[in-house]
Amino acid sequence: MPIKVPDELPAVNFLRNENVFVMTDTRAHLQNIRPLKVLILNLMPKKIETENQFLRLLSNSPLQLDIQLLRIDNRESRNTPTEHLNTFYRNFDDIKDENYDGLIVTGAPLGLVDFDDVAYWPQISEVLSWAKKHVTSTLCVCWAVQAALNILYDVPKQTLEKKISGVYEHLNLEPHALLTRGFDETFLAPHSRYAAFPVETIKTHTDLDILASSEQAGAYLMASRDKRLVLVTGHPEYDAHTLAAEFIRDTEAGLSPILPDNYFPDNNPANKPKATWRSHGHLLFANWLNYYVYQITPFDLREMNPTLD
Repeated sequence: MPIKVPDELPAVNFLRNENVFVMTDTRAHLQNIRPLKVLILNLMPKKIETENQFLRLLSNSPLQLDIQLLRIDNRESRNTPTEHLNTFYRNFDDIKDENYDGLIVTGAPLGLVDFDDVAYWPQISEVLSWAKKHVTSTLCVCWAVQAALNILYDVPKQTLEKKISGVYEHLNLEPHALLTRGFDETFLAPHSRYAAFPVETIKTHTDLDILASSEQAGAYLMASRDKRLVLVTGHPEYDAHTLAAEFIRDTEAGLSPILPDNYFPDNNPANKPKATWRSHGHLLFANWLNYYVYQITPFDLREMNPTLD
């Protein structure tokens, strides 16, 4: 999938070096195609790294995407240059009257923070409520899943004493579902969270279908039957080194983190880990874009039908 991004975005050269097809605005204007408008609400501190990870997964199908980046926290960032944020990110007031084909809400390192103590919790609530009328399909990742379950379904926050960290085997519970089309019967995906997502809690408090789960990590992939909401409790976008970087960061901070499960070869942090979940991540995002966005969204976004009847 050619992803259309501003010519100067750092991800352009980063992804081209990985042989990922990236289409700049200049080239896209030569094609007479309506690209799918996809908004990414980036809640991660290292925004450029997160941009690279998600744009990589959005790049692998014939559809053209118009990617827009959104921020809702206007505090000064310690991990991303202000110039980058001012150049490539939009504020919610700038886009709230627009419609989008897709919305991705990233994770955030807020697993041990109460919702009421999250500085931008009111803004998160506003965006997820806004999406019900302005976005064809919304995909939430990790912490954003916890936020969405609370805001949209009133599911209380459940926090584990021991962090789930590692790469876990998952069972494809609905192999004939559109979102899991082409999935193996079992597949690997990384997790890094304190949040608990028990299967029974999801079944009791929501009308979501659980499409994949893990014995160790709980519910992994959930979707509404109208295809307008997808929840992914893990991190299929992670690079091979991301869990290692988190482990080193927490170790240096004196937090005594546990060694990520099933991640370092021979459970030795000196050994370089491999991304054993990459094909799963690409297929998941390709299926979402095709079956949950492209096949449903109106050609003219001004004709957005929130009920998708």
